Amino acid sequence: MSRFGVRPNRELGQNFLADDNILGVIGRTAELTADDVVLEVGGGLGILSEFLAQRTAHVHVVEMDRRLEPVLADALSSYPNASLVLKDIMDVDLEQLYPGPSKMVANLPYGVAVPAIVRTISELPTLELWCVMVQREIADRLAAVPRTKSYGIPSVIAQLSCEVQIVRPISRSVFQPAPRVDSALVRLRRTAPAADPSLRALVRDAFAHRRKALARSLQISRDSSQLRTDARAALEQMGHPPDERAERLAPEEFVELAKRLEVFS
Repeated sequence: MSRFGVRPNRELGQNFLADDNILGVIGRTAELTADDVVLEVGGGLGILSEFLAQRTAHVHVVEMDRRLEPVLADALSSYPNASLVLKDIMDVDLEQLYPGPSKMVANLPYGVAVPAIVRTISELPTLELWCVMVQREIADRLAAVPRTKSYGIPSVIAQLSCEVQIVRPISRSVFQPAPRVDSALVRLRRTAPAADPSLRALVRDAFAHRRKALARSLQISRDSSQLRTDARAALEQMGHPPDERAERLAPEEFVELAKRLEVFS
């Protein structure tokens, strides 16, 4: 960092990976092979980027902080199989990434972690596995089961398409600066195509008003009393109380609810 005069930007949630001892764990968790095409979101100082470039067919490094361009350009200068995209991952045209990524391996900044995972599940059908370092709170949300405090929209959306596993905690000492919160290494393995957009919308609306029953939340979100009536009836048919809350339904039950409500586009 001193060589290029770079300081982490806390507003961007930057905690750079600075200890290469964790790289072997990441590589094994990501099940890296020489044929993999990897998407890395948040290149930081390029430590993980170099590791990936040395072991895979291609790595797409996406970094939104243009101050890091010289750092990453230097780190990747010896690797013709690496490409650098200086954009926010939410603004990248994922379909234009060539070759198409098969895995995502990244140290994800807090603010973009959930949106990036959800978007890549939906828009990159070629992705088969995600190996990401995230704050422990986000890891818990992705892997949460029904009837727990952490269970919500990210849990359902991720688990509709992926098997989610919290692999291990990550020491704060591997980051520079050391974060004030705990982190974890999470692996998602695709088990199904991305959920239909209308199903994802149903999930979002069902959780939109967490203190209210699922049917009431749908009514408020979509301004439809009939939908509330239909949702109550559908829940009863599924063996749930009519005033069941969204956090008590498993991901597959949202699929069943969507079918009963005929919300698929």
